[in-house]
Amino acid sequence: MTVVEGTSVRETAVRTLRAARAATGQLVGGLGTAFQALGVLLLSAVAAVTAPAGVGLLLAPLVLRALHALARRERERLARRGVDIVPPDPPPVRLRSALADPTTRRELGWLVRHGTLGLLLGLLGLLLPLCAVRDGTFPLWWRLVPEDATTTSIGVGTAHTWLDAVAALLLGVGWAAILLGLGPGMARLQAAPARRLLAAGPDTDLSLRVAELTATRAAALDAHATELRRIERSLHDGAQNRLVSVTVLLGAARRMAARDPAGADELLERAQSAAEQALAELRSVARGILPPVLADRGLAGALSGLAADCGVPCRVEADVPERCAAAVEATAYFVVAEALTNVAKHSGAGRASVTVRARGGRLRLLVEDDGRGGADEDGGSGLTGIRRRVAALDGTLRLTSPPGGPTTLEVDLPCGG
Repeated sequence: MTVVEGTSVRETAVRTLRAARAATGQLVGGLGTAFQALGVLLLSAVAAVTAPAGVGLLLAPLVLRALHALARRERERLARRGVDIVPPDPPPVRLRSALADPTTRRELGWLVRHGTLGLLLGLLGLLLPLCAVRDGTFPLWWRLVPEDATTTSIGVGTAHTWLDAVAALLLGVGWAAILLGLGPGMARLQAAPARRLLAAGPDTDLSLRVAELTATRAAALDAHATELRRIERSLHDGAQNRLVSVTVLLGAARRMAARDPAGADELLERAQSAAEQALAELRSVARGILPPVLADRGLAGALSGLAADCGVPCRVEADVPERCAAAVEATAYFVVAEALTNVAKHSGAGRASVTVRARGGRLRLLVEDDGRGGADEDGGSGLTGIRRRVAALDGTLRLTSPPGGPTTLEVDLPCGG
């Protein structure tokens, strides 16, 4: 019972730390768009004040473009954190149309909230860890500071004794406790206006999104059918033929056993060899369906194995604290396997790297090489199959491969599949 309770406490502590770390990243990430929102908000105020003089009318298109671009950037930022916001139809940039456009009004409401409350929360997300580290480590270096230096990060007190230094340590613990306890809620509060105001409204035509999902599902079914045909061909042309050969050889050996033992022994050796080849091909087909290495070593270990077998030196950097869905891990494995095969066959690269990270319910893959570039999905390099696998899980793929290189393949997948 004690062991179970200790494990439960440890798991709770780990989950709390991970949640606080993810919340800090989201708050600090939102700080960038919050500063931009404050700038656009000030520009909007200038345009409104100078509108009677005509200057504001000239600034209006610029303000609207900046507003729409910033809203789009915030949707993309939250999508990378696992917050999927369905975008509305492109809003107008002409002032008269924008005044009557509900999407523009919602974006303006988000701008006010994110440029004020979102900015404050982002600053807290940045300062709380710094204050916790500064005050928490103060007893280690307090004797090195000038005598009249402030003890705490909030500018209160001066340390003259160890007791004063320990008081600063307790304040640092308090900052850490606030971050651990309130950090996730602060991150949700910062993202709430975007969830509510930047998503498509009830009056938005979602036919394009429905068409996109329909195409994605069709591609997924097509990819599934292609995979079944590949497995069927592998079994029919490989393992089945080997097993038929084993049956024929065993029958011939049985008939020869009495009159030609030496010939029968030779046939049995050939049958054994054919059986071993059939077994190897069956294992190969099984690995193609779902590699056992994923279950044995996890995604990070499986990718390390792929890098070790790659034809060019390859470095792997993996940060996947928790297991993803089996379909997601299998897709990530096959994406990296196909990408590294392309690197070895076509790129002429001297080195490659694979980076995989899981954050905010999303799994992100980055495969890079320093080869000649010019990768093309229509060139038979398997990129079309990769894109179909990724699209089947509602993931995204982006390929950057200018002539002369380097080539970068970025894949974003939902961890839950």
